[in-house]
Amino acid sequence: MNPSLQSPVSSLQSNSDVLVRVEGVSKKFCLSLKKSLWYGLQDMGRELTGRRRGGVDGRRQTVDGRLETRDGRLETAAESLQSTVRSPQSNSLGLRPKEFWAVNNVSFDLKRGECLGLIGRNGAGKTTLLKMLNGLIKPDAGQIEMRGRVGALIALGAGFNPVLTGRENIYVNGSVLGLTKKEIDAKLDEIVDFAEIDDFIDTPVQNYSSGMAVRLGFAVASSLDPDILLVDEVLAVGDLGFRYKCFQRISALMDRAAVIFVSHDMASVSRLSSRVMLLGSGKVQMLSEDCPAVIQRYNSLFQRESLAETGTGDVEVTDIQIRPVGREDRADHLQHGEDVAVEFNVRFLSDEPEATVVINLLNQAGTQVAQCMSVRQGFKVLNRPETQRVRMILPNLPLNPGSYSLWVILARPGSLKTFSVHYDVCPFVVKGPHIGYVSVQPVLDWQIEVLK
Repeated sequence: MNPSLQSPVSSLQSNSDVLVRVEGVSKKFCLSLKKSLWYGLQDMGRELTGRRRGGVDGRRQTVDGRLETRDGRLETAAESLQSTVRSPQSNSLGLRPKEFWAVNNVSFDLKRGECLGLIGRNGAGKTTLLKMLNGLIKPDAGQIEMRGRVGALIALGAGFNPVLTGRENIYVNGSVLGLTKKEIDAKLDEIVDFAEIDDFIDTPVQNYSSGMAVRLGFAVASSLDPDILLVDEVLAVGDLGFRYKCFQRISALMDRAAVIFVSHDMASVSRLSSRVMLLGSGKVQMLSEDCPAVIQRYNSLFQRESLAETGTGDVEVTDIQIRPVGREDRADHLQHGEDVAVEFNVRFLSDEPEATVVINLLNQAGTQVAQCMSVRQGFKVLNRPETQRVRMILPNLPLNPGSYSLWVILARPGSLKTFSVHYDVCPFVVKGPHIGYVSVQPVLDWQIEVLK
């Protein structure tokens, strides 16, 4: 078994620092609204009558609280619980027509002082998992154990009554979390100052902009001394200054809380997370403390040898290479400060007269750190019947140590029309001294030759 996918087996009481324990949690949804309503009524009826569809692992609950297995053996509730913990989720619950697993057999522990970055493509199950952790929806299988006060921001304006003012919503949310009026009074000024809504605190929340709602939601969730903080992608709505404040607040909270952070911003995930979990089709694809490795795995989901089919296909790009100047062989290890060449073949497949070149350099977090545009040096690739070899010389490689990859894009000059895109190609590693923050648009030497 992959160690990164191993399920926790001990209870929360065995480790006082563990605040969140998820064991084999699964949740299914139905694509059809009519069937979903019918299935919901069926499940409610079975819960009311003390029966479960098929039971766990095909077992049927008896009137005395024991479970009858397929072989007719009776086991106690304690024995049943142990079996459930030991065994991964299977299709024993069964998928009815039009149903699918939104979350399937997810397990992890989260201790005080840790931040779990949760990443994955849209529809991977991230928000569904957060909603189960926050108690908004019930899992169909597995166990969720959480200890302490939970602050959650998993949907825009979640937990707010739109007709109440911001001030009233603060008191309502604080009361739900178990705080007294005196405790909320002590936190009120801090919350209002952090949210930057002093002039609107007595305005109904329904009149707030999306940014104001997010600021107030995060301020409430993070200021009321949560032991567990759940934050979804909604922070992307805030402006740059507020997001910086949020990151500072999360960093401060991590000393005394467990944080689960969902984002498509890989730089933020890499910055905040002590571990990263990659979800795909509801399943854990990777869970590791090696955050760059998980992020690289996520980025690889979007990798293709060529994405020319997403453009017009007017220009074909092949044989992309990166290497030190003066060497003919490809290189995946480069040295900070040396001259580097990026080369590729270009062949026009239409009557487009010319193309401009854009080369982006991305770090292991998926953040663009350099952009090289041929138009800035007045260089264009002209349409010729022969295949042409384009060479871009990047002098004195200005990159910090780490892993990088390239985007190579050919487009119509002065237009958004894209001919060809090659995404995350030529991965390479830079060695040398750390030089701090790097964001460069260097002056380059562009060259071209006709291949015969």
